[in-house]
Amino acid sequence: MSAPDTQARSSVSVESPLDRLRRMRELTLAGGGQERVEAQHKKGKLTARERIDLLVDDGSFVEIDRFVTHRCTDFAMEKQKILGDGCVTGHALVEGRPVYLYSQDFTVFGGSLSETNAEKICKVMDMATKVGVPLIGLNDSGGARIQEGVQSLGGYAEIFWRNTRASGVVPQISAIMGPCAGGAVYSPAITDFILMVENTSYMHITGPDVVKAVTHEDVTSEELGGADVHASRSGVAHFTSPDDRACLALLRRLLTYLPLNNAESAPFKLTEDPFDRRDPALDTIVPEDASKPYDMHRVIELVVDEGSFLEVQPAFARNIIIGFSRLGGHVAGIVANQPAVLAGVLDIAASEKAARFIRFCDAFNIPVVTFEDVPGFMPGTEQEYGGIIRHGAKLLYAYCEATVPKLTVITRKAYGGAYDVMASKHVRADLNLAWPNAQIAVMGAAGAAQIIHRREIQGAKDPAAMLKQKSDEYEATFNNPYRAAARGYIDDVIEASSTRPTLIRALNLLRTKHEERPPRKHGNIPL
Repeated sequence: MSAPDTQARSSVSVESPLDRLRRMRELTLAGGGQERVEAQHKKGKLTARERIDLLVDDGSFVEIDRFVTHRCTDFAMEKQKILGDGCVTGHALVEGRPVYLYSQDFTVFGGSLSETNAEKICKVMDMATKVGVPLIGLNDSGGARIQEGVQSLGGYAEIFWRNTRASGVVPQISAIMGPCAGGAVYSPAITDFILMVENTSYMHITGPDVVKAVTHEDVTSEELGGADVHASRSGVAHFTSPDDRACLALLRRLLTYLPLNNAESAPFKLTEDPFDRRDPALDTIVPEDASKPYDMHRVIELVVDEGSFLEVQPAFARNIIIGFSRLGGHVAGIVANQPAVLAGVLDIAASEKAARFIRFCDAFNIPVVTFEDVPGFMPGTEQEYGGIIRHGAKLLYAYCEATVPKLTVITRKAYGGAYDVMASKHVRADLNLAWPNAQIAVMGAAGAAQIIHRREIQGAKDPAAMLKQKSDEYEATFNNPYRAAARGYIDDVIEASSTRPTLIRALNLLRTKHEERPPRKHGNIPL
């Protein structure tokens, strides 16, 4: 007789099979017991089952493997068996669409991963890939179950292998809702999106004690790997929320932009925002002075369906903006330089941020719309030593590799190699548009004039006046969209106010786009 079965027997009376089933089911709902549930709540955290209830549609959750227990007999573990073994797994509906999910239960052995616990997770991962639906992991775990040793480590590796196998096949989302340390961090790292809860979740490879022993740094788990650190500094987290409820609500919203798998399109959503809406505010949103910033968020908001923009990684590499939106009810990925931060320049962090997002969109049939205002790549030894060449090439590679519809709108500057990289016609964008004030050139007019007319400027009686004259001449000749349009590199120069209807018409046309690539195992992106 198993420990959980014995635990609940109050007498030796004969129990009917149905009564036994009902009692056993009731036991599975108890987790680690009321005392540990209350401790979880005191930390501001919900339990594994409470989280599932908030995430999925009412009454839709179907549990799998609720009666599983661990097999460990060392350290008297055979006397400590709890049904479910610290992880709740199953399938459900979110906004009427199917998902597979698992939720780690911190009230049972601190949510630690056991051999059987890992098998439960692997089962829903296999089913998600087989059925072709998103996989969601709600992570709240103390890490590997030390009492089991290598079996637990093997369980992690089995999960990692499945994460990799499912990558680009079904969307994978990780919500970090408590501790996630050591080897446990690599499963979320392979998934497509990571959500973290502020003040109650953290991710790090080694804990504060190890850090102090090795590097003599005094640091807390929050300082080492809290939500703010990973959202703004490391770029590991894509979203943060103030508490569990807000995190799960955000996860539900994120799913509304994603297809079930790589063979489907993202869900269409009717909008009351007119398809042919023109917004005159766009005609004056870019300052006449090319050195003055403006907020690209406002451009995006005025173009996409009202209220539809969901920004991804808003606090990281803020000089580039990425996120999901809808145009005419259809989902589109947005990539945009942000002239209000570092003038919209591309650096290492921005390149990696945008490249990964573009590759996700391409894997899951989501068109990419690029709003471009880029003066070039960030100069300096820090960037060069950090590998800006290699990291910048990731963004170039992602755009070149993508076969989904690619539409580009140059709102102002498109200079140098950054012009090429940001979904230019030369990397096979399908539609390239420019606003009338766009500047497409190797560099800014002043810099170009100083190089081309250096001797003339240096020999002039008034070098400053000569520089201005030559800069104005260069700008009039080259720093406009018409040289590129004359070559067919720009398909059309449009009034900014007509951007929305122009993009929607193009997306509707490009929905049947099909592009063949040479057969190969896979490319070799410069990682």
